[in-house]
Amino acid sequence: MPDNELSKLPQTFRAFSHRNYRLYFFGQGLSLVGTWVQRTALIWLVYRLSGSAQILGTIDFAGQISGLVLIPFAGAMLDRYSRYRTVVVAQALSMLQALTLAALVLSGQVLIWQLALLNIVLGVINSFDMPARQSFISEIVDEERDLPNAIALNSAMFNSARIIGPSVAGVAIGFFGEGVCFLLNGISYGAVLVSLLMMRLPVREARPVQRENILEGIWDGMRYSYQSLPIRTSLLLLIFSSLTCMPVLVLLPVFVGEVLGGGPTILGGLMTCFGVGALLGTLALASRSGIRGLERVIFGAAGVGGTALVLFTFVRSLYIALPLAVIIGFGMIAQMAATNTALQTLVDESKRGRVMSLYTLTFGGFGPIGSLLTGSLAAAVGAPRAFLLTSLIYLAGVAVFARFLSRWRLAAEKIYRAKGMLE
Repeated sequence: MPDNELSKLPQTFRAFSHRNYRLYFFGQGLSLVGTWVQRTALIWLVYRLSGSAQILGTIDFAGQISGLVLIPFAGAMLDRYSRYRTVVVAQALSMLQALTLAALVLSGQVLIWQLALLNIVLGVINSFDMPARQSFISEIVDEERDLPNAIALNSAMFNSARIIGPSVAGVAIGFFGEGVCFLLNGISYGAVLVSLLMMRLPVREARPVQRENILEGIWDGMRYSYQSLPIRTSLLLLIFSSLTCMPVLVLLPVFVGEVLGGGPTILGGLMTCFGVGALLGTLALASRSGIRGLERVIFGAAGVGGTALVLFTFVRSLYIALPLAVIIGFGMIAQMAATNTALQTLVDESKRGRVMSLYTLTFGGFGPIGSLLTGSLAAAVGAPRAFLLTSLIYLAGVAVFARFLSRWRLAAEKIYRAKGMLE
């Protein structure tokens, strides 16, 4: 379809009028399906081999904790060097990791320590890949007014994969085993690599030479983020979510096994429902015509997700768990997507890599800490009680955030007006 016809797309899909974004969206979408197939298969394989909630949480911790150190460095580098090349290299290395994992599992000789080591390797790669992909979106959307829509559609693409991937994994694990899931993921990276190589990127002005060293650049980005009230409060609330709510997805096999008495099919079904809710949340965000009111979306989504998670802890029936999983997914990911949109539209271009690295750090660095703590708590008191305690803590954080809503709005509108983004 020619670009002049694509420009007539409905409000919800207007970012597709940009050729590079279309290529990225569909290539990355196929790859992310493979990513969720691997993620679902990995947590099931670890739990099947170990039978331990604590080991499951520890391996997730080991795979992502490198982000606490590396993601800030990645953000500083992305404001100096090519984000495009970083994404290409990171995706190629992720393909090699998935194929290595597939070879080990298909050989029948895989051990827990090997899964932990390969998860650490992937964590190192993702420390550069995730902030690079977040920052890269602004380079493949030619008009800034379409950037919020592109970010929301990107989240919708991610969560569509969250729906499809676990469903495919649940079937594939049952019929073929976990090794085939890892192989499918390795092959899926070919789609995003082809799409990246097909892009025609415009020649951009060289970024100003930054004379400060990397550590000074990191500190400058942190200081900038702290001094902006909308950026600071949004990131702090997302940290609360990563520490308290996100571990539910990692430890879901424990809940499925201990409470619902199910296997990989039920796990895939629950994760699919999380994905359905997440997709609905991001599509709702994509349909918004403006950027005003993002603070209310962040607060409302966080409150809905946290409340549904409290109710989820009392569930003993799959038929009640499934619709609650949809609501939890809606709230958690709508909050994350709205926060992403707010950060990408508020940030100065010279600080984009560093601010988006802090956004990535909230779940790539703090997420594994939450998994480790919640996994240890679940091993001591059981998954339902652990989820109840952490969700109540999260709701307390949401209540604190609510006190800053009016100040958030005033500070954000001042920035948007200076950028000429308000109608």
